[in-house]
Amino acid sequence: MATANPTMFQASDLNRHNDSVQRRYRLLFGLMTLLLITPVMLILGTLVAKGGGAISWEFLFSAPTDGMRTGGIFPALLGTVWLVTVALLLSVPIGIFAAIYLSEYAGDNWFTRIINLAIINLAGVPSIVHALFGLGAFVIFFKFGTSILAASLTLAVMTMPVVIVATRESLQAVPQAFREACWNMGATRWQTIRRVVLPNSLTGILTGVILEVSRTAGETAPIMFTGAVFFTPFLPNSVFDQTMALSLHLFVTATQVPGISEEVPFGVALVLIGLVLTMNSVSIAFRMWLRGKKKW
Repeated sequence: MATANPTMFQASDLNRHNDSVQRRYRLLFGLMTLLLITPVMLILGTLVAKGGGAISWEFLFSAPTDGMRTGGIFPALLGTVWLVTVALLLSVPIGIFAAIYLSEYAGDNWFTRIINLAIINLAGVPSIVHALFGLGAFVIFFKFGTSILAASLTLAVMTMPVVIVATRESLQAVPQAFREACWNMGATRWQTIRRVVLPNSLTGILTGVILEVSRTAGETAPIMFTGAVFFTPFLPNSVFDQTMALSLHLFVTATQVPGISEEVPFGVALVLIGLVLTMNSVSIAFRMWLRGKKKW
């Protein structure tokens, strides 16, 4: 009866070399990940340590008093929700329809290439330039005045490339075989898009929406010129009213309000981060639920 060679299953020099290289790369990637999350944890830790004492029901649900030195941030919190919601309602449908056209209908020609170039350039325009555009286009030309509508339209134009790119990539990730199967069954192109392509690309579309929410809530320059104000004694009742916003409120309290407690601007920043994280968490949870229903 043959006996197994004891050296048959021993690692060779090549195996040991490959294992060593793999451990080094695993360590390298782990360190890079740690370097990535360390600043985020430091920022959150600083905000909690310096602004956590300011968080209370009164701080969240009352208006500022004493020249912004005391009181709460409810008008700014509500105004931020207004701005983000209206900007999403304006930009997401247009961005999705534009992405559907570019992905499903448009051919590879000079017109499509110009559109793609315009989208890329629009994504790289500084926010202060968008602010001046919004001032000239929506506040002055269309006569919306300094209002939630003008500010939200400016934010929608600024963030629309994110929605378009994320939606287009998600649409193109749906296997072509799905489309061909529908066409072979006699479905039209629009029926295929509406009933097969879009439902299977919703998770990617939500990724773009999440990125838009994060950027929209934190922008200051575009809303400063078009709709946000330092202080207003009235809560907004429509999109044609002015409003306070957390990002502008944070800028003002941190730089232009003398004698204010240090924990107030840190508390405002903590609430702003918490609002963005809450909106993103809801979107991520919905995206995970949709991803779990996928059949492929």
